[in-house]
Amino acid sequence: MKKKFLGVALSVAMVASLLAGCGSSSDDSAATEAPATDATEAPAADGADATDAPAADEGNAASGDLIKVGIINNDPNESGYRTANVEDLKAKFTEANGYQASFAYSLKNEEQIASAQKMIQDGVDYLLLSAADTSGWDGVLKDAKDNGTKVILFDRTIDADESLYEASIVSDMNKEGETAVNWLADQKLDEYKIIHIQGVMGSAAQKGRSKALDDKVAAESTWSIVAQQTAEWNADKAQQIVQSVIDSKEKFNVIYAENDDMAKGAVAALDKANISHGVGKDVIVMGYDCNKWALEELLNQNWNYDGQCNPFQAQYIDEVIKKLEAGETIEEKTIVMDEKGFDATTITQDDVDTYGI
Repeated sequence: MKKKFLGVALSVAMVASLLAGCGSSSDDSAATEAPATDATEAPAADGADATDAPAADEGNAASGDLIKVGIINNDPNESGYRTANVEDLKAKFTEANGYQASFAYSLKNEEQIASAQKMIQDGVDYLLLSAADTSGWDGVLKDAKDNGTKVILFDRTIDADESLYEASIVSDMNKEGETAVNWLADQKLDEYKIIHIQGVMGSAAQKGRSKALDDKVAAESTWSIVAQQTAEWNADKAQQIVQSVIDSKEKFNVIYAENDDMAKGAVAALDKANISHGVGKDVIVMGYDCNKWALEELLNQNWNYDGQCNPFQAQYIDEVIKKLEAGETIEEKTIVMDEKGFDATTITQDDVDTYGI
């Protein structure tokens, strides 16, 4: 195990980094997984195939001095975004790349906290955290600091003092929401009657994507929410929400879904009721995450908008760890990844191929 060191001075800055295109460990394997408390909500993904692992970094795995990391993430089956995020991390944090990694997954904050505390007790050098909820992490982060475990946030922010973590590699969820809502305002509808399908309540993604819409509705007399309910990133739950509105005979002309899977479920309800959707149709459909299949729906003009959320954070994390291991200062503590939104009327096949996950 790497010898721990503390007291690295970190300065706070914001930087936009351009995209290229938001348990215990085992002695027998460099990639182990903590068992999920609730198998339906926190299934463990398969480990990375060692034959596909990238070449080892010089002086790391070759010396047998592996860096021990514990990775706390959301359910890999939560969405296409999360699946891509999990696989990206598994491909990077391998023995061949100089790491001994353990993984734990849950959509429940209390289960994530329990797994994080176990990893700290097991002596991980780094705790990598994508929190299910923004609050409740102060105790864990303080325990980590006391035990010499460095914390790096990825994908999602938390409500904690910056002195308690080394770096935060995130999407700007508020900006994602603002970009989407500004696009919707530019459609210049006479009135906006919106079904708002939210993600897991309390998550950074839900808060950022909801806030922009809530603010706009509060400010504009022609904007109203017909239904606002969480589907917890799930397509079937989103379909039920939209079906309930259809059954109530309430009029609506916008589906604002906070991820692609929920948008897909909403569209299934529209199709079942023979309600047209997409460019020039009765209902505007909006999603997030830029799954390739979702961008293809835009290309075919069945959907109207999709907001990008970059799942590929492993390289950023790896670079931060290498700097810390070398005793360097992390000058850009908060790394915000540059993201965009896609419009069905302007998206190209090249966009689908480049940005689809």
